[in-house]
Amino acid sequence: MHRSFIAMATVGACASILTAAPRPAAAQQARYAQELRTLAERPPVREALARIAADDARTMADLREFTEIPAPPFGEAARARRFLAKLRALGVDTAWIDETGNVIGRRGGSGSGRVVAVAGHLDTVFPEETNVTIREHGDTLFAPGISDDTRGLAAVFALLRAMNEAHMRTDADVLFVATVGEEGLGDLRGVKHLFREGGPRIDAFISIDGTGDTRITHEALGSHRYRVRVRGPGGHSWGAFGLANPAHALGRAMAYFDLVADAFTRSGPRTSYNVGRIGGGTSVNSIPFEAWMEVDMRSESPESLVRIDSLFHRAVRRGVTEVSAARRSGPELTVDFTLIGDRPSGAISADDPFVQRAIAATRYFGLEPRLNRSSTDANVPISLGIPALTVGGGGEAHGAHSPGEWYINRNGPRGIQRVLLIVLAQAGLATAS
Repeated sequence: MHRSFIAMATVGACASILTAAPRPAAAQQARYAQELRTLAERPPVREALARIAADDARTMADLREFTEIPAPPFGEAARARRFLAKLRALGVDTAWIDETGNVIGRRGGSGSGRVVAVAGHLDTVFPEETNVTIREHGDTLFAPGISDDTRGLAAVFALLRAMNEAHMRTDADVLFVATVGEEGLGDLRGVKHLFREGGPRIDAFISIDGTGDTRITHEALGSHRYRVRVRGPGGHSWGAFGLANPAHALGRAMAYFDLVADAFTRSGPRTSYNVGRIGGGTSVNSIPFEAWMEVDMRSESPESLVRIDSLFHRAVRRGVTEVSAARRSGPELTVDFTLIGDRPSGAISADDPFVQRAIAATRYFGLEPRLNRSSTDANVPISLGIPALTVGGGGEAHGAHSPGEWYINRNGPRGIQRVLLIVLAQAGLATAS
């Protein structure tokens, strides 16, 4: 299943696009609203909703504990081990860490065979040496990663705790998951592994990422990311003058790419491009033997993403070829493209029952849902046609991906209660519950 997502035309906190929830036929709205009200009035659901609110102090204790366990890119193991121990202590039928580092706990249902997964991600964007100690100022908690996505992990525990304490039995099995590699160069490696060919069955997927209680991400923002290296022999800036210069080639490549990409992105599906990092060389008086850049391209459309990717490759090769051809001595330059990020695009229709149930669950609390496109763990199942959403875990936050990230537990339980209703609406409640 995990061939390169570039070839697929079917995606805590990337840039996103918010739109008002669509207005389907009144009869459809009324049907899902009634379904949700009926579900929420069942005794075990009422009890679970009440327990989420009553147990908020424990949820906040989980948030504090996991925030202060560093989980840098590709260094999530300590947090994963603690998450696994916590799952087992709260009570699941079985729990394990898979080959890529995801933590998975299975809570069995009535035997319908269906499986609903609810997940937060373990990793943050911050390096190992980052101080993740929480600082408090009034009602505000400051710490890197406290909202993205430690809040999601705390919400997963709150859901499991409430379902267990309410003695709730679902029709579908529910997987409680903590994924690795959601951020940056992690490139969704955890969720890609989860949805690999031969992986566990998952019929619907809910990612809890960040905070809030109105956002519903049902459209996946795809991206391609490359590291490009241009190499040559290098030499003294005076004595070896005339050799092909990798930095000059890289500059020319960036200029050509900017020209064609700017024109391309001015029409059609929304698409973006960015040269985010550049480097190379050893000193001001040396022709560099290597110059490199890292490039990010994103699009709402799989086809547009493939197209701008092609424009990028052609522009880089043109720049390198021209500088090589103009050299006065020495060998030609070489160029290597390394794909360092491949996130697929896609969308689950706003009319899909899963999206409509999430909208109804939001409105149940008197809130107006906001439909959203972003890049999250839900990208992968969405691209495969599996119903998937990303929602917030309650509360308010700001400064994600910055050292000044903060969280306020304002209406925090309500966000988790909303997730519970979405999970149960999709998983179904066993008749005996």
